[in-house]
Amino acid sequence: MSKPEISTTAGVSRLPGSRALWWGLAAAAILLGFADLWRGGETIAPLLLVLGYLVLVPIAILK
Repeated sequence: MSKPEISTTAGVSRLPGSRALWWGLAAAAILLGFADLWRGGETIAPLLLVLGYLVLVPIAILK
């Protein structure tokens, strides 16, 4: 009886782009969010920080 084949492509992600691209986007969103927060922004800054920390960083980690 032959052994079943085991797939070695478990680490392949379906998200487009490279890890460096996702980390770069996350870093840019976070830095822009803190820069706007330092400038006194109360609307765009929190949105950029949430986007960076809760969306882009997890995508970069899972990529």
